[in-house]
Amino acid sequence: MKILIACEFSGILRESFRKKGYNAFSCDLLPSEIPSPYHIQDNVLNILNEGWMMMIAFPPCTYLCNSGVRWLYERPERWKKMEEAVDFFLKLLNAPIYHICIENPIPHKFAMQKIGKYTQIIQPYQFGEPYSKATCLWLKNLPLLSPTQLLPKSMVIQKVHREPPSADRWKNRSRTYKKIAEAMVEQWGAYIKLEKFSKELPKKR
Repeated sequence: MKILIACEFSGILRESFRKKGYNAFSCDLLPSEIPSPYHIQDNVLNILNEGWMMMIAFPPCTYLCNSGVRWLYERPERWKKMEEAVDFFLKLLNAPIYHICIENPIPHKFAMQKIGKYTQIIQPYQFGEPYSKATCLWLKNLPLLSPTQLLPKSMVIQKVHREPPSADRWKNRSRTYKKIAEAMVEQWGAYIKLEKFSKELPKKR
């Protein structure tokens, strides 16, 4: 079972899958923060046809997310950038891979008109991480991700919005939370194994 973690530089989700025995690879233009022979440093569009069973992708959100919509009016050149981001997003969503999850923050209305509405919104505090960060999932042939550990509001902080300005701010805001990664591995990995097993059972005559 080949699994592609697209647009991941951190290596967190790739390693979470590999620790459970899955044949997972990450791909990004940047090198992996966790060095590994299973990281492909390339444009992910170049490897979409290599027989992947599942892809979980984290395309850039700068020109798609709702938090940046005001800049479309203040910087007209960003409309073209948005169209390019939409094109990349849709190439991932429509890739020749059966099981797909695309992850992004809540998109603004102009982006959503083009990429379609998300399937699900999750929060880190639903998975035992004491942070708030609304995250949208676009799912194809995958079940909704079920919360694993709901934390009370008194424990939740706005870590993403409090991230101080720096050259690595975007990286720090985009890394996958480990407990969400673990939930993806446990739930979606089991789902695909069960589906594969069901297809391999001999048909009753």
